[in-house]
Amino acid sequence: MKLKRLMALGMAAVMTMSLTACGGNSNDDTTTNNNTSNNDTATSNTDNNSTASSDNTAGADSAVPTYASIKLGEDYTDLTASIKFIHHKTDREGDGTMANLIAEFNKVYPNITVETEGITDYAGTSLLRLPTGADWGDIMFIPTIDVADYPEYFQPYGTVEEMSELINFADNCKLDDYCYGIGYMGNAQGLLYNKKVFADAGITELPKTPDEFIAALQLIKDNTDAIPLYTNYASGWALGGQWDALLGAITTGDTAWLNQKFTHQAEPFADNGDGTGAYALYKILYDAVAQGLTEEDYTTTDWEGCKGMINRGEIGTMVLGSWALAQMKDAGDNPDDIGYMPFPISINGQQYATAGPDYNYGINAKASDENKTAAMVFVKWMVDESGWCDLEGGYPISKSAETSFVFDGVSIVTNDPAPDDEADLMNQMNAASELNFNNGGDARVQKIVEAAAAGTPYEDLTAEWTQKWNDAQSSLGVDVTY
Repeated sequence: MKLKRLMALGMAAVMTMSLTACGGNSNDDTTTNNNTSNNDTATSNTDNNSTASSDNTAGADSAVPTYASIKLGEDYTDLTASIKFIHHKTDREGDGTMANLIAEFNKVYPNITVETEGITDYAGTSLLRLPTGADWGDIMFIPTIDVADYPEYFQPYGTVEEMSELINFADNCKLDDYCYGIGYMGNAQGLLYNKKVFADAGITELPKTPDEFIAALQLIKDNTDAIPLYTNYASGWALGGQWDALLGAITTGDTAWLNQKFTHQAEPFADNGDGTGAYALYKILYDAVAQGLTEEDYTTTDWEGCKGMINRGEIGTMVLGSWALAQMKDAGDNPDDIGYMPFPISINGQQYATAGPDYNYGINAKASDENKTAAMVFVKWMVDESGWCDLEGGYPISKSAETSFVFDGVSIVTNDPAPDDEADLMNQMNAASELNFNNGGDARVQKIVEAAAAGTPYEDLTAEWTQKWNDAQSSLGVDVTY
């Protein structure tokens, strides 16, 4: 039955755009280049260089060390093993980054052979491979599966408590207080901007409120040839999903709002009068379009083309998760001009940002003990020593590795989960209202752009959302308590 369920999940992922597992987000890589020069079925030899930790997690073989027990560069340097890592970063497979990282790893661990495979349709393909046991390899980015199934498929790294001393988001793939997944990079939610465009426009401080942001966009329009805010309207997902990702603690300062209060609120889209909340979030987009601070024709935006445009200084800002930072830096000759800033909403003078891991490394529970050990060493090296997270512009995973990601003065928070008895209430509300605030709301956000361009009052949109939300609450019998 479990195989059938995973197959069904795999087929569903093929037909729909999936986000990353364990609560993360994923970027949009489309090229593919598989590296199959090594043999993932090769046997491995036992290591005599280091003894395994006696503090192993529940269900783990005593011969396999915990993540925390490994001293990189000292332990397991004589280990001989061949392991395989499957992942979704086909761009890094194709441009040689993955091969270069492995070459650096092999300077310290010369006898651990690492084969990598970049998979284009990763969300679906990984689910289809998962039930094949040891055949898929030794390390994968964990796809969307039931949390209860973690022990069947993946080796625990250690307790959440001990892992929290070493990495951020240690509880993201948690079961029974054990950590089963480690992010390869973190994603923060905010704004991409071109530093040179800001300087040329005369913007000396990053805007912290909606009014300051609109004023900054006007300066870009008045003093440069750059498009102040590029909407990415035509791509849909690069507009709707990115603005919706800001809803919650970033715009309210309340980590309980999105998943606990929103569904029970009578007027969640009302104007708070202080530049905060859902009203203020989407009003920024509306005002930018209405005031001519976006591209001339929103229907002609080009997702691939915008990468080079912002790199060349033809775009001032774009609302995208920090996962896009590396793509924009790589798109031209001016990587140092690309910056990332907190979203310009402040609550009582404080700015907030949410952050979480992208895909998480998972080690195959059905691999041999030697391969599990080699995989544990490789994952720890990738997280602590490789610099890959920083190369991608990611919010840091390791608490000890150097990072160039800076969000000065910003409080990094996580939206609290829904209560157990309301775990599916947001999905039900979105289905009943057809507003899709947590997933698939691209058309709703596109309508904001269309309304602003046509001169339709913003309040007409928020009134429509409120009516649909209230109708959904009524039809579902939801208590309105806020």
